[in-house]
Amino acid sequence: MAQNVEMAYGIIVLMRTIVSIDIGGTQLRAAAYTQDQREAIAHKRVKTKASEPDTFGRLVKLIEDIWPKAGKVDAIGVSIPGPVDPHSGIIMLTPNIKEWRDFPITAKLTGHFGVPAFLDNDANLAGLAEWKFGAGRGHHDVLYLTVSTGVGGGVIIKDRLLQGYHGLAAELGHTTIQAENGPLCGCGQYGHLESYSSGTGIERFVAEQLRAGRESVLNPEKKNSAHDISEAAKQGDALSIEAYQVAGKYLGIGVANFLHVFDPSIVIFGGGVSQSGPLLFDTFNESLKERVIHPRYLEGLVITRAELGDDSGLLGARALAELKLDS
Repeated sequence: MAQNVEMAYGIIVLMRTIVSIDIGGTQLRAAAYTQDQREAIAHKRVKTKASEPDTFGRLVKLIEDIWPKAGKVDAIGVSIPGPVDPHSGIIMLTPNIKEWRDFPITAKLTGHFGVPAFLDNDANLAGLAEWKFGAGRGHHDVLYLTVSTGVGGGVIIKDRLLQGYHGLAAELGHTTIQAENGPLCGCGQYGHLESYSSGTGIERFVAEQLRAGRESVLNPEKKNSAHDISEAAKQGDALSIEAYQVAGKYLGIGVANFLHVFDPSIVIFGGGVSQSGPLLFDTFNESLKERVIHPRYLEGLVITRAELGDDSGLLGARALAELKLDS
C-alpha cells in the first residue's frame, strides 16, 4: 500500500498517519490523524458493551472501520482509564471491562495490524494532549489535573511525559492528605485527595452532613450528585456551598504539594467538577497561597482550564504515538 506523501520544494515528504483509540466504560472511540492536522480524517464511536464478551474483537472492528484505505498507518496510540504498564503495553485492570485484567493490548494490536502500538492511562494522556494541542501549548513543565468522579493527573517535565519506573507515576488523586481519620477513598485507602475534592468526595460530605441532621434544600432521602449540589449552592444553600469550599481547600493543599515536587509553569484543570468556577476555586486559591512554602512557586504560574474536552483521550493517544516514534 502506497505511503501518504506531499511535495515540499520538489522533495517528497513522507506523511505520518496515527490511529488513536480512546477506551471508556460506555464508549470505544477511534480516529485517524495525519501529520500536522489537528482534525481527524476519520472518526467513529461504538458502545463498549463491557458486560458482553470479546471487547477486543469490537475494538478491532472499530479500528478497521476507520483505517485509511490508501496510505500507511505508522502507529496506534491507546488511552484507557485505570492502572496500566505503558512500558510493556499491558492493561493491569480497567473499570467495567473485567476480562481485561493483565491484558497485553499493544501486543495484540501490533499482532493484528502489523504496526507499533503504545498505551497509557487516560489522565496522563489528557495532560499530554493539553501540553501539545491545548491549554499547555508553549509550556515545558505542565501539571494537569482532572477533577471529576475521581481525581487524576498527568505531569510533563521538560517536554517529557512522566511515567515512572513501573509506568505508574502521577497518580495525583491518591496523594495522602490526611492519613488518620480521613475519608475512605475509592481505592480502599483513607484520606486521599480524591476522597475530598472529587465529585464523589463532595457527594459523600453532603450525605454525611444530611444524615447528621444538617438543614439543606437537598433531599436527604435521595443520592444527590455533585451537579445537584452545585445547583443548590448557586441557590445559596449553605451546606452545598460548604461542600465545595471543603473540596477547594483540600484541592489547594494537594496542588501546593505538587508545586513543591514538580514546580510547573502551568496548572491545567479538566473534568466536570472543575467547571464549578468560583464556587470551588475561590477557596482553592486561598488554600494554595497559604500552603506554598515560598511565593516564588506562584510567580508567573498559569492556572487555567483544559481546552480539549472529550477529544483529550484521542489527541493524547496520538501525541503519545508521535513522541514514541520520534524517540
